[in-house]
Amino acid sequence: MESGAKKWGFQRTQGLEAASTTTVRGYLNLLMGNINQDSCLTVVPLGHGDPSHFPSFRTTPAAEDAIVDALRSAKHNCYATTVGILPARRALADYLNRDLPYKLSPDDVYLTNGCTQGIEVVISILSRPGANILLPRPGFPLYEAWCAYNHLEMRHYDLLPEKGWEVDLDAVETLADENTVAMVIINPGNPCGNVFSYEHLNKIAETARKLGILVIADEAYDNLAFGSTPYVPMRVFGLTVPILTMGSISKRWVVPGWRLGWLVTSDPDGILQKSGVIDSITGFLNISSDPATFIQAAIPQILENTKEDFFSKIISTLRECADICYNRIEEIPSLTCPKKPEGSMFVMVKLNLSMLEDINDDVDFCLKLAKEESVIILPGYVRVTRE
Repeated sequence: MESGAKKWGFQRTQGLEAASTTTVRGYLNLLMGNINQDSCLTVVPLGHGDPSHFPSFRTTPAAEDAIVDALRSAKHNCYATTVGILPARRALADYLNRDLPYKLSPDDVYLTNGCTQGIEVVISILSRPGANILLPRPGFPLYEAWCAYNHLEMRHYDLLPEKGWEVDLDAVETLADENTVAMVIINPGNPCGNVFSYEHLNKIAETARKLGILVIADEAYDNLAFGSTPYVPMRVFGLTVPILTMGSISKRWVVPGWRLGWLVTSDPDGILQKSGVIDSITGFLNISSDPATFIQAAIPQILENTKEDFFSKIISTLRECADICYNRIEEIPSLTCPKKPEGSMFVMVKLNLSMLEDINDDVDFCLKLAKEESVIILPGYVRVTRE
């Protein structure tokens, strides 16, 4: 051995590298590495859900002022409590209580480092030997990464493009068994740009209740709906089935770098408390990091002072961008968009490989698009998990 050292007792973590490369960040790094550095073309980054990169999207001055006020007060330079500071949780409970048939309390709200940590929390606390979870296909690959890392079996149900990307509920019932712990839904949809109707969400809740599983509602793009289908939060159905909702200020306020999110339990019947899930959430947060305290402290002011016209402008811009994107896609013979996007910041597009020269698959297409045109889009391969 070098320097006369004995055999070293450490080595890399098995499975971590494979899990990390299947994330959006992993694929973006791959694609960015394929950019032609000698090209004079400006890189067009369309492969991520970070609107702050574009001048059309900027957060409201009310949010910026709230951050400055909280920071300059010198009252929030301390560690926060495990679940988040009470004023922020109280303000979020009030914010999320709109139109609910029951009321959330601050004790139902846990602050997280964006929705990313929320995913880490829920997958980690639900993982146990032999358990499985139902994930959407197409979906957000970070779920697969955390499931793989935690050795939680993944079973994928399809979203049906011919039905506006609705959940294949028959498949959900077929896939579930006595070891299924939960199903994940993403609404508004990432990456399909769909918005589930009230009626469909109700069917999802009834199906989950029948199967005895909870619903994990990923609502990172909450209220970013600009089509004919109104946005309805899954927590409306908390009286039917226990629901864990993840949300954040990242997308609606256009500040993903602020890393302020929440995990909310919607469970008036107390099923999550009786099963120990609540204690597990708190226990996990006890050993993990918190959002910056001054950003937590800014939340009440952000929620109270943001005017409706700010949200209206964001929605209008998203609608305009979606229209342009969809119409341009429709003009390209080799591309097909199953449904015009109605929400979030993504659209799912199908390639007709028979009409493309020297293209093997979607990954090859994206790599060559990055190299030749400096345009970054994500391959469907990262969205449609391999079995």
